[in-house]
Amino acid sequence: MGSNVYIGIVIAIIIVAAVIYGVGFLMRRKNQERLTLVEKRKEDLFDLPVIEEVDEVKKMHLVGQSQNTFREWNQKWTDISTSSFAELESQIFEVENLNETFRFFKAKAAVAEAEATMDEMEQQVQEIRDGLKELRESEERNSLEVQQALDVYEELKQNLRDSGDEFGPAYPEIQKQIRNIEIEFTQFVTLNTSGDPVEAREVLETAEKHTYEVDDLMKRVPTVFEELNKTFPAQLKEIEEGYKKLVKEEYVFPEENFQGEIKRVSRRVENSLEDLAKAEVATVEVANRDTASDIDALYSVMEREIDARRYVNKNRQTIADYIEHATRNNRQLLIELDHTSQSYTLNHNELGRVRGFQTEIEEISRRHDNFVPQMEKHEIAYSEVQGFYKDAYKILDDVENQQIEIDNSLRELRKGEKVAQEKIESFEFKLRNLKRYVEKQRLPGLSGEYLEFFFMATDRIEELAKALNKIRINMEEVNKLVAICEEDLEMLDERTTDLVDAAALTEQMMQYANRYRHSHPDVRASIDRALELFTKEYRYQDALDEIGTALERVEPGAFKRIEDFYFNNRDLV
Repeated sequence: MGSNVYIGIVIAIIIVAAVIYGVGFLMRRKNQERLTLVEKRKEDLFDLPVIEEVDEVKKMHLVGQSQNTFREWNQKWTDISTSSFAELESQIFEVENLNETFRFFKAKAAVAEAEATMDEMEQQVQEIRDGLKELRESEERNSLEVQQALDVYEELKQNLRDSGDEFGPAYPEIQKQIRNIEIEFTQFVTLNTSGDPVEAREVLETAEKHTYEVDDLMKRVPTVFEELNKTFPAQLKEIEEGYKKLVKEEYVFPEENFQGEIKRVSRRVENSLEDLAKAEVATVEVANRDTASDIDALYSVMEREIDARRYVNKNRQTIADYIEHATRNNRQLLIELDHTSQSYTLNHNELGRVRGFQTEIEEISRRHDNFVPQMEKHEIAYSEVQGFYKDAYKILDDVENQQIEIDNSLRELRKGEKVAQEKIESFEFKLRNLKRYVEKQRLPGLSGEYLEFFFMATDRIEELAKALNKIRINMEEVNKLVAICEEDLEMLDERTTDLVDAAALTEQMMQYANRYRHSHPDVRASIDRALELFTKEYRYQDALDEIGTALERVEPGAFKRIEDFYFNNRDLV
């Protein structure tokens, strides 16, 4: 048993040793592979033509800022090629030593450190190469871009020479700015050809910026100068001459200082010309928009008075006639109201409204009479008179519409009275016909409810007749009574028809029910009860319900059959 344990321990030790050896072998192999890759990257980095690129830029004989930039990149390459490469070699050697002495975990950490150093060196070398490339290409790029800017610059100079008159007072300032650009381009060429493309680039960017600014300025100046030099002066001259002519023709302007407004706009034009001389084109553009707006306003004032004069001359007699017409109509309407009020009650304050119209018309007439001498003496603006005329038209139109409305309502009173009189005759005729129709039925009597409604309808018609016979007829009251009478008679007609139908059907039902009188005691009782309701209480519908219900119990469908026959042959029954 002891020997077996010993053997097991030995086997376990062998297995553990084998595992440890296997793991160590794999780690050593992995570290070696990573180290090999680092060495390959190092060789590739050494093979890059960085030295050749440095020499190529060095031959350009750079100066100034470009020379300083080149020195920085050259120094960085020197640092990498000496200290950085030496440090990397040391790290590689350390990895190899650790790997050979089976210190695999430390070797793994050392490989990671070497890889980080390699990453940093590759990044720095790429930055150096990009910087050197920028220095090599900057002069060529500067030359290409300067040619484009110079083309624009030459166009500006040519345009200034060919069209100098279009720039007005801005010409000297534009010429000055073009000279400054020329100085900047000369400075650029000097720097670029002397071997300082970096600083030359900064100067070029400034020159380009100023070139395109002047280009924009020269495009905008002619338009605003045209406005200030020709358009606005011509318009202001036209306005001033037109104003003087209108004043001579005895126009009156409500504006207190029209001439002063013309001078104010003229001063703004002069100020804008001074701003244009400073090439402050944005300020001039804003001012020109205001000037154009003010000039339009001045034109509008004169056009307003010219149009107003035409309007006033055209409508002067018309408005006077309209006032007279409205006055005459209102006077006639007052007479008509006085006459009508003796026969009819006026319920809508017609008299007060017409008196209010009179006040409005008199006020318009008063103002009109005041304006006439003012116009004759040329003491009032035509636009003010025009405003009064237009307001007067609106008021007079409204007054006339209401006068017509009131006049029509007065006519409707007389027509309404005639219609109501005719209605009374038709109501009385219908009442007599209903009475004769009921009497013709030879009924044993009429219920108190029916008679009460009949007499109520009669009273309403009499009430209507009394309302029409008053000294002052209230047509609103009359029309309400007419509507009530129409409704009463319609309902009375319906009740009369129902009453007669119920009576006739009851008689037929009782005749038919007599066949069951001896065989069905309940039918006999219903016949007796229906007869009592019919002959003594005159409740014909209740009698019909009584006999109809009894008959339906012994012969279902009989009620409906007799009813249908009656309504289909009412004229024969």
